[in-house]
Amino acid sequence: MTVKGMGPHPPLMAFNPVFCLKLSSWARALTPQTAETDAIRFLVGTQSLKYDNQIHIIDFDDENNILNKNVLLHQVGEIWHISTSPADRGVLATCYNKPSDSKVLTCAAVWRMPKELEPGSHESPDDSSSTAHSLELLCHLDNTAHGSTACVMWEPTGDGKKVISLADNHILLWDLQESSGRAVLSSSASLEGKGQLKFTSGRWSPHHTGTQVATANDTTIRGWDTRSMSQIYCIENAHGQLVRDLDFNPNKQYYLASCGDDCKVRFWDTRSVTEPVKTLEEHSHWVWSIRYNHSHDQLVLTGSSDSRVILSNMVSISSEPFGHLVDDDDLSDQEERRPEEKSQEPPQDSVIATYEEHEDSVYAVDWSSADPWLFASLSYDGRLVINRVPRALKYHILL
Repeated sequence: MTVKGMGPHPPLMAFNPVFCLKLSSWARALTPQTAETDAIRFLVGTQSLKYDNQIHIIDFDDENNILNKNVLLHQVGEIWHISTSPADRGVLATCYNKPSDSKVLTCAAVWRMPKELEPGSHESPDDSSSTAHSLELLCHLDNTAHGSTACVMWEPTGDGKKVISLADNHILLWDLQESSGRAVLSSSASLEGKGQLKFTSGRWSPHHTGTQVATANDTTIRGWDTRSMSQIYCIENAHGQLVRDLDFNPNKQYYLASCGDDCKVRFWDTRSVTEPVKTLEEHSHWVWSIRYNHSHDQLVLTGSSDSRVILSNMVSISSEPFGHLVDDDDLSDQEERRPEEKSQEPPQDSVIATYEEHEDSVYAVDWSSADPWLFASLSYDGRLVINRVPRALKYHILL
């Protein structure tokens, strides 16, 4: 099912961002600090060939509308992917470029940030006056024998001791030791077939007691059982061109979203993968990033190299397709439902807003782990934009 110009109303344009920050380097890696559920914090990794690369810790003080920034030195190379532990807010993993025997490999490592960089420290948001701190290397994910690492995924509901890395055509499950001084490869699987098969992205499902992972390679999406490292479903030709990103619906265990170089966003039910449940065609260039809202799964963010961020309301395939259902018996005399409300049709899918603050390709979008109504987007020129879900929609969802 393809939706173009969804809904009866045109999308709202050009919302004023909550905050916009321009870093002094190229950047494409963005993540919220997953274990931090009290303070609004995002991490951004830079890509510089001239200077030492950095991880910028961005704290947003919502009450005072102040943005604070700290800098971590990441001298081992350009950062292509960054992810944070779901259990320890001081631990993170990066994928970075490293020259090796006349070629460049993308390696992966797990790090700890300094303890003094807990949420609440205040530094200037100006690049030049931010004091750089050092990262403590906990362990390498020693996978150079397996090739270049595309991403590192943490077990979503775990204790921060299990990660999966995707290296070329290998899916590798690691156990991080108590000391975190080394990572032990506990199991693995490989793509087999003609040509040079390489994973491009992956996502660990928060459902099924953490036993399922989805991966993308070329135009194919595959599901894996982490207990046996065997394939459990395969969506061939999920997109007309390369699949760039995946995300699981946090409230519906079989629902998966994907995006790709065919400019499309697709939603899948992994129990029946012959056709997508729904397809969106709102972007005009490659779609690099897609994220479900962690609390309200009808809210879906996408970022594209058309320089736009689109917030969609996919209510028809959400966990509450009819909104919050209220029993007539629960209504007071003053709240008695009017006849026209009783026959009201369910809400329609729609584009809520198109954000156009970026001037370069938007490589990453993500929701805050502390505030379900706030999200960030990052473009290659180093511009980080923090936005909010429109207030009218927020109250429509809540009330």
